[in-house]
Amino acid sequence: MSLLDKSDEEIIKIADPIWNNLVKSSNIKDYGGFTRDFSSQMLYGANEVELGKQWAGNELISSLAEGCKAFGCLRRGLYITILYKQTSTKLPGDFLGRLVLGEEDGLVKVFGATIF
Repeated sequence: MSLLDKSDEEIIKIADPIWNNLVKSSNIKDYGGFTRDFSSQMLYGANEVELGKQWAGNELISSLAEGCKAFGCLRRGLYITILYKQTSTKLPGDFLGRLVLGEEDGLVKVFGATIF
């Protein structure tokens, strides 16, 4: 069954381990772990030097609280965006996590990941 044919609940079950890995890997600044599920398009733009600069210059992305919850899915074209209410272990307040999933070579891959 195609990712696009799945229910929101099924998509969140797929997305949660991917998001949890991104959070854990970002906190420990593990490039290999962080990019593990990236699409080839994402890998092209996420080289190790650029990610290192982001980790060094943005306290939020290395202090993400684990165990956040998805609160919705948005479908657009070939991609599904899963939205997370994300918090930090160091910075006050709530942040919006955005994970974009799609399929590449029959596998679910990350086509976007951001924190606002």
